[in-house]
Amino acid sequence: MDLEKLKEVLEGMPAFREKQVKQFLFKNFVEDFDEMLSLPKDLREKLKEKCSLEITAEVFISENGDTVKVLISLTDGARIEAVLMRHEDGRNTACISCQVGCPMGCTFCATGKMGVTRNLTLFEILEQVLFFSRYLKKEGAVVTNVVFMGMGEPMLNYDNVMGFVRILNDKNYFNMGARHISISTCGLIEGIKRLAEEKLQVNLAISLHSPTDEKRGRLMPVNAKYPLAILMETLNDYYEKVGRKIMVEYLMLDGVNDTDEDVEGLHKLLSKERFFINLIMYNPTGMFSPSLGWNVKRFKDNLEKKGFTVTQRYRYGRGIKAACGQLAIEKKKCEC
Repeated sequence: MDLEKLKEVLEGMPAFREKQVKQFLFKNFVEDFDEMLSLPKDLREKLKEKCSLEITAEVFISENGDTVKVLISLTDGARIEAVLMRHEDGRNTACISCQVGCPMGCTFCATGKMGVTRNLTLFEILEQVLFFSRYLKKEGAVVTNVVFMGMGEPMLNYDNVMGFVRILNDKNYFNMGARHISISTCGLIEGIKRLAEEKLQVNLAISLHSPTDEKRGRLMPVNAKYPLAILMETLNDYYEKVGRKIMVEYLMLDGVNDTDEDVEGLHKLLSKERFFINLIMYNPTGMFSPSLGWNVKRFKDNLEKKGFTVTQRYRYGRGIKAACGQLAIEKKKCEC
């Protein structure tokens, strides 16, 4: 797919033409310019010549159908992953990528083993949601939520990520409410500070995974540069400016961060008024094992007794390697 030249093709044309094209692409989700019958034929031909609408992707669907994972091939041959999670309450959440690979090196993450190749362009980010929008259109459904929890660190591609967020939010494009959009970071201070100044009510999520520097440092190299004291000061400043609760993402790793001591640590570290905790069931990628079910329940119950609001994200698409980066790594190995 190549929408980079769309603006170039439409330059000098009446504003209503651009609005028509946007309506076809981002509201009607057409896959062929020939379907845009209200456009002059010569314009359709020029658009077909300059701007491919084809999205090249391998699709993997979980056995129960609640998860769709795609491996998208970009124009330069790079591959990225995106996941559609279908919830029982009717929500359809697209979990999308912002980089080819990731430079942060978190030890529990498959993408972290890839390193990083480059940032995605704004249109390459857009392509992922467009794919799922077309996919769901066939059933009369739409993407209701978008989360930046796929490959890459959003704060390292800040301008393109926020440019895309504005497209999602724009009534002429997807018209998605900002509160249905979440940006997850491993804790890059500069990006969090920039986000606090935005005039959009997006959700901020922090990959925490441990309440101590010693343990978090073993899981996440970023903690060496931004230890918890600095991170928490920044997050509290963010809350003061934005006034929205911050999601704490907490991956449940057996024997690593799922003890009573960890519950006490979270209680000391986090304000119940400013944070809520999302427990994530781990899709194994190598050196760690997921916490046992009974222990996850106990951990959650103990946090709730401390007064925290706790949600629990289940493992979507384990059978189709839905953990971030698993398919891309497997493909790379096959080609070596």
